[in-house]
Amino acid sequence: MSEILHSRIIGSGTPLIILHGFLGMSDNWKTLGAKYAENGYETHLIDQRNHGKSFHSQNFNYDLLSDDLKRYIEHHTLGKICIIGHSMGGKTAMQFACDHTELTEKLIVADISPKYYPPHHHDIINGLRALDFEKIKSRGDADAELSKFLSDFGTRQFLLKNLFWAEKGKLALRFNLPVLSTKMEEIGENISATAQFGGPTLFLKGDVSEYVAETDLPEIKRHFPLAKIDTIENAGHWVHAANPTQFFEKSLAFMNS
Repeated sequence: MSEILHSRIIGSGTPLIILHGFLGMSDNWKTLGAKYAENGYETHLIDQRNHGKSFHSQNFNYDLLSDDLKRYIEHHTLGKICIIGHSMGGKTAMQFACDHTELTEKLIVADISPKYYPPHHHDIINGLRALDFEKIKSRGDADAELSKFLSDFGTRQFLLKNLFWAEKGKLALRFNLPVLSTKMEEIGENISATAQFGGPTLFLKGDVSEYVAETDLPEIKRHFPLAKIDTIENAGHWVHAANPTQFFEKSLAFMNS
């Protein structure tokens, strides 16, 4: 029996799956997830493999992440779903929608394109690898150590959400750092060259993010012929965190249309 992804399920109504980005977890979407639930969606906040409380595995690529999602949907007998994915989660969502058009009602991709991105998380990985949990005894200790590698407070806080007490007096990180740190090429991979989803698709990009460029449009349209692209104002890559109100309004309007 293959393992089923861990999730937090809120509300009832139309099934909506939300997928976090690299080194994130379902908890990142808790506030927005509750808002979708208040508006008629049974919201499934997913931990992808090697993240959050989901299973750890040596294997990690978008085909597997798409398969994990299909198993999850079958396990919960959800039928057709709406799906929102951010960054790495957006790649999973794109691959899934193309693999399983019969299960995908609407697709929303947050600040990522279906193209290859060179590995660019080296500072983060180096900082996380430097955390020595024999010596680190608090979130403050961990933050002080990470700050030697990462100057941005918001990025450090995002990463440190993954801290938990693995046992009495011993902190650890929820994500599978040994595997993820060796899979940087996979995380940047584009979706399958022939993949296509012909259903309603919305790309929401941050106006100050460099992840989705004008030049990506032909590639987006090749995979997603009905795709619309909209911009979230005053937002970098973390579009849903930087401007949650606008992200919620635009995504909900699209799902309800």
